[in-house]
Amino acid sequence: MKTATIKERKELEAKMAAVFGEKIKELSAEFQRILLDDMVTAFENRLKVLNRAQTRELILTN
Repeated sequence: MKTATIKERKELEAKMAAVFGEKIKELSAEFQRILLDDMVTAFENRLKVLNRAQTRELILTN
């Protein structure tokens, strides 16, 4: 899995901001940016882990 470009990360952050906007609106703008960046990073890391697990499973079952 390739690493997301800066543009792709910003697009994902914008989508997450739209989804979680009501829940994070009480945070300062700086904390909102930090939280959204953390959420994107966590999402990317989870995808990497799941892709690796799936690849290993496919190798073991073939």
